[in-house]
Amino acid sequence: MLKLNRLLFATAEEVFIDCIKPTNDQREVLFNAKNEIRDHLRPRIREATIKVLGMDKAVTPRFRTQGSWSYKTCVQPAWHPPQEMDWDFGVYLPVSVWEDGGPPHAMAKLYFKLVEGLLQGLCNEKGWKLFSGKDTCIRVQINAWAHIDIPLYAAPEAQFVQIVEKGAFDAARTLDAREALVANFVEEDFTLQQWEDMVDIMMATRAGDWKQSDPEEVSRWFLDRIEEHTEQLRRVCRYLKAWRDLHWKAGDGPTSVCIMIAAAQTFEPQRGRDDLALERAARALATALKGNVHEPAIADGKEDFNKRLDADGRQEASARAATLASQIQAARLKASYLAGDAIDILRGQLGGRVPYRTDLVEPDGGEDAVRVVGADRVSRPVVKSTSAG
Repeated sequence: MLKLNRLLFATAEEVFIDCIKPTNDQREVLFNAKNEIRDHLRPRIREATIKVLGMDKAVTPRFRTQGSWSYKTCVQPAWHPPQEMDWDFGVYLPVSVWEDGGPPHAMAKLYFKLVEGLLQGLCNEKGWKLFSGKDTCIRVQINAWAHIDIPLYAAPEAQFVQIVEKGAFDAARTLDAREALVANFVEEDFTLQQWEDMVDIMMATRAGDWKQSDPEEVSRWFLDRIEEHTEQLRRVCRYLKAWRDLHWKAGDGPTSVCIMIAAAQTFEPQRGRDDLALERAARALATALKGNVHEPAIADGKEDFNKRLDADGRQEASARAATLASQIQAARLKASYLAGDAIDILRGQLGGRVPYRTDLVEPDGGEDAVRVVGADRVSRPVVKSTSAG
């Protein structure tokens, strides 16, 4: 039996986890682009809030990084093209008039049209390309391998004011109060706790509707699971996303959020053994992908995070996840002198970014591997009644 952990994660070697993470250069390109978008939109949206959106006073939008860059689970595409790296960057507008269920209905379409028009000007200046086919966000293609998705939100102005005042009060404990207030207004984002205090958030759609949305709800839940289960859970989610990208080149496999939730719901850390943790998570994923994937702590358990896949797609995804689990097990069960064969099996499932390094494969006495297999449920024995005497 073999330990394959160091092929996936090793502190002193460049292995699979290092090859699938975005590089520092890639992060810098995306980071700088989203900042340029923020700096372009902030004054222009503020100027248009009265003239275009019909608000009674000018307000300044807030911005928030969301999705995989917030969870820190972003991975390099397995196939380029057609797969790309993306950055989700939400725009949040304080709204003073809050009608039944959200901002004025007509504002949604105006808001979408306004931001899209402003971004078109920036794209013309930067040589970027604007895509207007998505209903829930605006997509800016910044180069051949990456894009930034910009969803548009609104929240009651009163909540923004309360959060800013609370932040200034908390900061004043260590800073001059005036400096604290100024600092809070110029910062791009609220703190995580401040975002948690934002409870009424609506997302604008291209069709002109408002949809109830809390983009931080998944993030909060997942980060709590990381704290509960250690960073190994985050790494395993990255392995599973890289596996998904390899086997669904067109990007039509399980969504990243579906994978994260399904993996986290039943995750059990395997100390020093990412190979075992991945095998177990793949087995759990195979079960979850057969049906709907709900999480009671997110959207009151109402949202199906597996809704992208139809019945046939679910069966295919479940079978592939089961194959991943069985193939990792088959690789682990190889004899020490067949370490190269074990690596070939792993590369067949995860791709060529798994290093062909037999020196990183270690013999396994089997004690750790026992933990990866759940106990079988057996029937209670039938005990017939007896009489003493």
